[in-house]
Amino acid sequence: MRSLLIFILLTSASFSVFAQEQAVIVHFYNYGSKDLTRLFALEDKLEKAITKSGVGEYDGNEIAVDGSDGFLYMYGPDADRLFLVVKPILEETPFTKGADVTKRYGPPESSTKEAHVIIAH
Repeated sequence: MRSLLIFILLTSASFSVFAQEQAVIVHFYNYGSKDLTRLFALEDKLEKAITKSGVGEYDGNEIAVDGSDGFLYMYGPDADRLFLVVKPILEETPFTKGADVTKRYGPPESSTKEAHVIIAH
């Protein structure tokens, strides 16, 4: 019985990792501040929308020490569906206008297919 429980837990964990292989990575260039209040507000919106729609998870950010630019990381089983959920939020956020979005269709390997989209001004 104990072996079966361990197998089920390992199988569930493996499925969860496999299901999160695709990514949406946003590189924004126009933040221009060391005050992260606007970034945290955007993160809250993204996290709520992604969770509510069930398309994946918001993982976090990286931002330059001088506040000039940064990245947002989101993962899920379908990068296109994930992007459809976050796109309107990115389009309404002033500092993500002109951002370069990478939709990655698999694990982070050199042979993984990617698509790039620029958030409209």
